[in-house]
Amino acid sequence: MYIDDDHPKEFCGIVGVYGIPEAAILAYLGIYSLQHRGQESAGIASSDGTQVYKHLGMGLVSDVFNEQTLSQLPGHIAVGHNRYSTTGSSNEQNIGPIVVNHLLGTIGVAHNGNLVNSFSLRHQLGKRGSIFQTTTDSEVILHLVAKSEGETIEDKILDAVRRIRGAFSLVFITKNKVIAVRDPHGFRPLALGTKEGGYVFASETSAFDLIGATYVRDVKCGEMIVVDEKGMKSYEVQEKIEPRHCVFEFIYFSRPDSQIFNEYVDKTRRKLGKNLAIENPCEADIVISVPDSSNTAALGYAARSNAKFEIGLIRNHYVGRTFIHPKQQLRDMNVRIKFNTVGGVIKDRRIIIVDDSIVRGTTLRALVKRLRDAGAKEVHVRVSSPPIRFPCFYGMDFPTKEELIASQKEIEEIRAYLGVDSLKYLSMEAMLNAMPKENGQSYCTACFSGDYPIEIEEEQKKERNEC
Repeated sequence: MYIDDDHPKEFCGIVGVYGIPEAAILAYLGIYSLQHRGQESAGIASSDGTQVYKHLGMGLVSDVFNEQTLSQLPGHIAVGHNRYSTTGSSNEQNIGPIVVNHLLGTIGVAHNGNLVNSFSLRHQLGKRGSIFQTTTDSEVILHLVAKSEGETIEDKILDAVRRIRGAFSLVFITKNKVIAVRDPHGFRPLALGTKEGGYVFASETSAFDLIGATYVRDVKCGEMIVVDEKGMKSYEVQEKIEPRHCVFEFIYFSRPDSQIFNEYVDKTRRKLGKNLAIENPCEADIVISVPDSSNTAALGYAARSNAKFEIGLIRNHYVGRTFIHPKQQLRDMNVRIKFNTVGGVIKDRRIIIVDDSIVRGTTLRALVKRLRDAGAKEVHVRVSSPPIRFPCFYGMDFPTKEELIASQKEIEEIRAYLGVDSLKYLSMEAMLNAMPKENGQSYCTACFSGDYPIEIEEEQKKERNEC
């Protein structure tokens, strides 16, 4: 059982390094800084220019790697991946980067996102003789690369990615190249940086901060970048189309100290909180957050409210992903081991609790009960995003529609279920108003609106019980 099932689960974090000695160590630090994006498994592939090495394992980055394992990953080229499974089950076979041998040599790939035509592609490849060892989209992509009639590895990758549809930020490794690709809609972030004459790629710029790299720009929507001994070269994967960046990257997923989609997450998240306060004011004594993901939005709310921000909940950061209940009757133990109330702050206060999203509502309901037990006079919930009513098929692990509380209940019913005095969500208009648009960005809001930018295969809908 997950300790926190009230938020969407992270998907993947990817890192690529070229032209820097001990590249695997930089890849390790990079995926360590992206641990929030995937906590089931981690892997690194490296190359010294003659062959590709790899080390993969289940668990957190710090559990999978140590000095000995990193010493076995030599070279100036590396790709790192930590994973939360959105497509493919959670097991050792599915750990990335997926590395294979083919006609032009060894190639590996780390993928952040989710394909929407993987079922039909897997069927087509199977009819042509492909034998799959994993259930990941990454392996489908590698089969497409291997079967391409392109003459160079660049041609083969271009041919492959022009056949896939959906959300994909990819970093490939060969014995002498790193190749980064981003889908035409740019659903998922992917940044380019430099360090000591070499190049680095990462899902978020927080990885650059840790390794001392300089952020240059984002990999463009529909762009492929090849880095090798000749330098860096850019290719256009497909004709430019309207970007559809995942709005949830700003709302919840990305670290507040990262820069994604050409903007700082902290700045946007504060605007979400401010817009929430302007749109949904409330008479209360204090504003608190559900740590850590809604901290910044709560600060933004307090800045536009008469109530001051306080630390009312303390989060235990040393809790694993699973917990065995010692007694069945301790139904709120998941929340108790992860959060504790600050009694002196809560008692006899009217409280506004800001959360970034509500998925099932089970965790928030338990938190509200704890606040009541700690002596809260009133509890008001403000959510810095609209109600989530639809599942995501582009890389976020939302539950099925039947499990999304806002899909099954009206807002007043959700308020009653949570046991709060009032419940207000941010409107779609106010949410989009907070999003950066200076560079022509537009956003995917499918989980709120049901407006899917790319058509979903029926087989994929069936897997999620959506048709």
